[in-house]
Amino acid sequence: MIAIVDYKMGNLRSVENALSRLGAEYQVTSDPDVIRAASKVLLPGVGNAAEAMQNLRAAGLVDVIRSIRRPVLGICIGMQVMCRHSEEGDTDCIGIFDTDVRKFTAENGLKVPHMGWNTIHNLDSKLFKGIEGGSYVYYVHSYRPDLCSDTIATSNHGGMFSAALKYENFYGTQFHPEKSGDVGERILADFLAL
Repeated sequence: MIAIVDYKMGNLRSVENALSRLGAEYQVTSDPDVIRAASKVLLPGVGNAAEAMQNLRAAGLVDVIRSIRRPVLGICIGMQVMCRHSEEGDTDCIGIFDTDVRKFTAENGLKVPHMGWNTIHNLDSKLFKGIEGGSYVYYVHSYRPDLCSDTIATSNHGGMFSAALKYENFYGTQFHPEKSGDVGERILADFLAL
């Protein structure tokens, strides 16, 4: 059973629909025991990193997430809160991925938020089995994680940033696989197959 962590940050319905299309068994929960017992854990989210961390702390889930030894996938804010620190609300995060999250700067005509389809490159993980470099995925974000040793995919919007991260059993995508058509569905299927 897959646990979808409910920490009041939205976007749960899209993730539920994507997992249903893949025939996956899942439960939306904030119960630490259910999360620890799950075969895989999804940490989705849309919103503000400071609020997300406040909600995770209030629910007693920060140490729970750190302790998981099965595959975990953070999506958008779910990935950002697994980084060290976010400029959004100047907040310390869970600290799994060895990078910080910074705001895009709207200079030289750069559109912020970065919203819509963009390509992913430098794919380096089982998470992208069968996915070609240059494939399009869907983004909605104003903050992005810096490149680091945990980077397993990149995108470019006013400069390169981490499109996906991996450390041990923890994975993260800045893009929304649940909104990325066939490519995103394949990435979710690859995650479920880990």
